[in-house]
Amino acid sequence: MTETEPATPPEPAEVVAVFGGSFNPPHIGHVLMAVIVLSTCAVDRVLVIPTYSHPFAKQLAPFDDRVRMMELAMAGVARVEISRIEEALGGESRTLRTLEHLHAEHPSWKLRLVMGADLLAESPKWYAFDKIAALAPPIVLGRVGFDIPGAPPPVLPAISSTEIRAIVARGAWAELEPLVPRAVVEHIRAHALYTS
Repeated sequence: MTETEPATPPEPAEVVAVFGGSFNPPHIGHVLMAVIVLSTCAVDRVLVIPTYSHPFAKQLAPFDDRVRMMELAMAGVARVEISRIEEALGGESRTLRTLEHLHAEHPSWKLRLVMGADLLAESPKWYAFDKIAALAPPIVLGRVGFDIPGAPPPVLPAISSTEIRAIVARGAWAELEPLVPRAVVEHIRAHALYTS
């Protein structure tokens, strides 16, 4: 009777938190979301996915600028990767399509979708949100100013990219210091983004 090699246990699934958004521009609320998820949830890394083409025809800064700003914003945060997957997929960005593609390309990944409570409130308007939630069960983070039934207590400040763009448009650069990573502000100024 020969001894057989013991079976190698399967590799545990990598848990990847998918954090998508326009990031137009990114601000400290976005950085905090990644840090909070990495430090409080059982995830291995955060995959940040800037929207390529907004499904509601929302005007966005050029995709390359938004990707670069996210790289700058997250430069000091370990286990965060910025993905250009929606550019590769082309066309309008749809969360379900992106998640299905990630699942097909990386079947060993266990996907989670990172959402602020403000987006949870809008989820009934999303295309096939039930399928999204089944494919990547949401991690919902509470946000100041959004008292949403079922959402956790607020951990995120009430900062929005809309507010940041308005501050830039009126040239109030000093107001951005506590709201936007310094390297992102430098990129906005160097490339004259959001000035009109």
